[in-house]
Amino acid sequence: MNAARAAEHPAPRPVVRPLTRPTARRSHVPPLGVTATAGGVDVAVVASHATAVDFCLIDVVQPHLPEDDPARYAERRVPLFGPTYGVWHAHVPGVRPGQRYGFRAHGAWDPRSGLRHNPAKLLLDPYARGLAGTLRYGPEVLGAVGAPRSDDPTTPDGGWWLAERYGEADTTDSLPFVPHAVVLPPMDAAPPLSRPRVPWADTVVYEAHVRGFTLLNEAIPAELRGTYAGMAHPVTIAHLKELGVTTLELLPIHAIASEPRLDAHGLSNYWGYSTLGFFAPEPRYATRQAQETGPEAVLHEVRGMVHLLHQAGIEVILDVVYNHTCEGGDDQLHVSWRGLDNTLYYLHDGNAPAALADATGTGNTLDFRRMRVVQMALDSLRYWAQDVGVDGFRFDLAVTLGRGTYGFEPDHPFLVGLQTDPVLNNLKLIAEPWDVGPGGWQTGSFPPPMAEWNDRFRDAMRGFWLASAAAGARGRPMDGVRELATRLSGSADLFGHSDPPLVRGPVASINYVTAHDGFTLADLVAFDHKHNWANGEDNHDGTSNNLSWNHGVEGHTGVGDDATTEPWSAVVPLRRRSQRNLLAMLLLSAGTPMLTAGDEFGRSQDGNNNAYAQDNAISWVRWDRERMDADLLETARFLLTLRREHPALRADSFFLGTPRPGEEHADLLWFTEAGTPMDNAAWNEPERRVVQMLRPGPGAGDCDVLVVINGRLGDLDVTLPPLLPGARTWDVVWSSTWDTPVEPEDEREDDLDGAQRLEALTVKVLLARRD
Repeated sequence: MNAARAAEHPAPRPVVRPLTRPTARRSHVPPLGVTATAGGVDVAVVASHATAVDFCLIDVVQPHLPEDDPARYAERRVPLFGPTYGVWHAHVPGVRPGQRYGFRAHGAWDPRSGLRHNPAKLLLDPYARGLAGTLRYGPEVLGAVGAPRSDDPTTPDGGWWLAERYGEADTTDSLPFVPHAVVLPPMDAAPPLSRPRVPWADTVVYEAHVRGFTLLNEAIPAELRGTYAGMAHPVTIAHLKELGVTTLELLPIHAIASEPRLDAHGLSNYWGYSTLGFFAPEPRYATRQAQETGPEAVLHEVRGMVHLLHQAGIEVILDVVYNHTCEGGDDQLHVSWRGLDNTLYYLHDGNAPAALADATGTGNTLDFRRMRVVQMALDSLRYWAQDVGVDGFRFDLAVTLGRGTYGFEPDHPFLVGLQTDPVLNNLKLIAEPWDVGPGGWQTGSFPPPMAEWNDRFRDAMRGFWLASAAAGARGRPMDGVRELATRLSGSADLFGHSDPPLVRGPVASINYVTAHDGFTLADLVAFDHKHNWANGEDNHDGTSNNLSWNHGVEGHTGVGDDATTEPWSAVVPLRRRSQRNLLAMLLLSAGTPMLTAGDEFGRSQDGNNNAYAQDNAISWVRWDRERMDADLLETARFLLTLRREHPALRADSFFLGTPRPGEEHADLLWFTEAGTPMDNAAWNEPERRVVQMLRPGPGAGDCDVLVVINGRLGDLDVTLPPLLPGARTWDVVWSSTWDTPVEPEDEREDDLDGAQRLEALTVKVLLARRD
């Protein structure tokens, strides 16, 4: 809709009733947000550049009308007092829980200076804990008058969402087209916070999407599939417990709004990295009954999920997105922060005319140089930890949260707040240690007690077992074992820098081979190239640096293909072995392993490595037995059992490479294929692809663990290293050549005689119990 159309066809407005007079709380500013009290509500909202702010009470007076019909609603506007240190506030009597509300901010409309006050736009409370209604994409939810873009024929409806960045204010009332905040009653007594408190050294993280993980699981009642309740169903819990998961990491469950471009193409932001509210749970993931009952019921379902998982001994970590919001760039949505205080909330480039600085690749970046932004994030985290009961957080694009005036600062106030806050500093805190701004790669730079996603681990494992092996198969040089060994032993080069040194330990490294972003484990071994055509971006989106290997044929076997015939009979066994190799590296390394949901039984996304917009069978976990690799699932369970039962595989401090007090041998030993210690010359062989890692058991009666790696393309005889004092004998407990964790009859050896035959691209695990 352009200016002429808006003038010719003005949208009808909701009924505006007479003002309700507030009672000022002049002695103090109440907590930010809307807090229910015995006689009404305390209201406080940050809008430091506004000249006036209205608290808008919204009533549904004609519920039979469509949600986007203005006649459905009536509105009462309450002027707030302020600003007091940038906060507008009041006590408003007579308002009860269940009341819908929003804000309207008055002030300068001067986009060239970054000021975007437009009282025609109803604004969502950044502290809202419950939402009603949905966002309807159209020119009504823009701050400025839309400017159709005729130069882009793929843009639906003339590009209504591309408002003039510095254009005139749009006067269409947005009330019927945006979600409304809902007043919730004071939180009742939470279930006892009997947090599992899993030690970091014992932690196994499992990354999953609430909707996609359970939606297709027919063992769960239909009404619970794809919901918070489904995540805590006994069937779900049984799978996680049998696998060996201790900590469930959920992709974003904060309220979200998709991008207009995706909506126009019939897609949505499935992953949820597009936050609409940092305090409210996403209503669509609740059961239909909870959604129909209202926001309070949705919140109780989330709390119930956390409580039931706690009862099963499983921690809950939330993936949180405080680096940007759903409002996009200057020319996009105008639904909350942009209209309240655009120059305070969002990072600007400092130029004239003002333009947003984008360190996130999403069009906007929240400005963590601002106290109110830091406060909002910390208040949100405390709310989810205390009132909902979650056990920790994974911070998306966490470098943005530590950006100061001159770039990333490890002692940034927000990071110091995490370290010192009595509610937060004892939780599991995980950083995604990069963003797309200057100096954006900061792996290893975050302060304790934070752990970090280790992309160097991911690349080392994929590179050694897939990309380098593929190069060797084509006659090109292959990478050696130095990088692989560094990652297997806990990445001290990244996480050992501290004062004093080494205090973080290898548990600070969140080791992963796959995540929601990128190929699944099954696709890593089946595709050389991304296949993202379904995303509508001509396959230009998503990384091309996958370090994958299709083993000779692109794609998976199709319907009707027989895996016992060529070319599949040669390719499929090698792919399965490669998956087992990668699982072994992940689950037997020092550090904190993270599995991606479905990788344990071979879930595929058909080669899509950026399925953020695919709320469909591409992304959903498929539980039908015909698609599940039961043997791979048994292997994953066995390797996690091995990790759980043997302390040598759960290091919580960095290896020193020398004897610890009271020990006669080093805490980590490396050997060649001849059974001799690795020396500098061996480590510096550029194409060395064979190594043996010996991790001694830490106590009497524990087992020493030997991991033997043959990364060559040919078979090899390996001489085992000598047993440590008190050890009995080496026993083979697992090999990546085995389809299942049970050793095949034809491979059993009564006497190892100090040697082992390793096939090409193979891992073997041996144990020796010490007296």
